[in-house]
Amino acid sequence: MKRSLVAALKVLVPVALGIWLIFYFYNALSQEHKLQLFDAFGRAELGWLALSVVFGWLSHMSRAWRWRYLLLPMGYTPRFWTCYHAVMSGYFMNMLLPRAGEASRAALLYRREKVPFVKGFGTIMAERAVDLVLLGLLFAAAMWLQWDMREMYQERIASFRAGQGEEPTDGFPWGWVIMGVALIGVAVGGYLLLQRPALRARLMDTLRGFGEGLRSVLHTPKPVAFILHTLAIWVLYVLMFAVGFLCLPATAEVPLAGILAGFIAGAIGIVLVQGGIGVYPAFVALIVSIYMAPPEGGGLLRPEALAMGWLIWVAQTLMIIVLGGLSLLLISRSSETP
Repeated sequence: MKRSLVAALKVLVPVALGIWLIFYFYNALSQEHKLQLFDAFGRAELGWLALSVVFGWLSHMSRAWRWRYLLLPMGYTPRFWTCYHAVMSGYFMNMLLPRAGEASRAALLYRREKVPFVKGFGTIMAERAVDLVLLGLLFAAAMWLQWDMREMYQERIASFRAGQGEEPTDGFPWGWVIMGVALIGVAVGGYLLLQRPALRARLMDTLRGFGEGLRSVLHTPKPVAFILHTLAIWVLYVLMFAVGFLCLPATAEVPLAGILAGFIAGAIGIVLVQGGIGVYPAFVALIVSIYMAPPEGGGLLRPEALAMGWLIWVAQTLMIIVLGGLSLLLISRSSETP
C-alpha cells in the first residue's frame, strides 16, 4: 500500500505542478495578451514544426546507433532496429512513469538480444553521464554568450517586481525546508541500505553495471563513431529547438544566445516535471522573452514566446507518443515470436 502511494505521488505531484504552472502563467497574462497568444497559435507555420520533429527523430536514430557501440566491448552485437525500438519505447514509457524508460529499455534489449539487464542498464547510465557532460558544455556556452545580458535580465526582473508591489519580508523559509527534506531523504536511504541486504545487493549490482558501462565508453572499438554520434545527437537537439523559433515571425529574430538559453531552460523543465508539461513552455518563454521587446502592458512573458514553447513541446510530445508507442508495439510483438 505504501509503495503504491509513493509511486502514485511520484507521478501526480510533478504533473500537478505542471498543470498549476499552466494556469498560473495563463492567468498572469492580460486579456490582450491572451488574445495575442491564441492569435500566435493560429499564425504558426507548421512546416517548421514538422522539420523540428524530423530533427528530433534523427537524434533518436543516432542515439540507437551510439548505444550499439557501448555494447560491442561486452561482446554483444544487437541489431540496430532492436536498439531503435527500445530507445523509442523508453521515451514512451518515460511519459507514463518517472524514470521507467531506462529500465524498460534495458528490459526490452534483454528480451530481444539476451543482453543482461544490469549490463544494458549500465550502458544507459553511462550514456546519461556522457550526455550530462555535453549538456554542461552547452550550459557553459549559453552562459558565455549571455554574459553581456546581465543588465537586461536585472532590468526586466526589477521592472516586473516594481509592478507587483512590495514583497513581504516574512516569507516562508523554503530554503531551510528543502534542505531539511533532502537531509531526511539521505538519512532514510542510508538506513534502508544498512537494514536491507537485498536492496544493498541490488544497488551494488547497479553500480557494477554502471562501472562496466563507463568502461565500455573508453574501450569501444569505434571511438570516432561514438564521438560523432554524440555530437550529432546534441546538434540535432539544438536544431530541433532552433527550427521551432521559425514557426512565428516574432520569435524568428531571437539570437543564438537566446536559443541556447531557452534550450537549457527547457531541458531543466523536462527534468523537473514528468514530460515537461506546463514547465517546459513556461521556462522557455521566461528566458526567450528576455531577448524580445518587452510585452505591452508589462509582465515578463511575451505571448509569442509562450506560444512557441507550447508548439515545440506539443510537436515533440506527439512524436514520442506516436513513434514511441509504435516501437513498443512492434518490439513487443516481435519478442513474442519464437
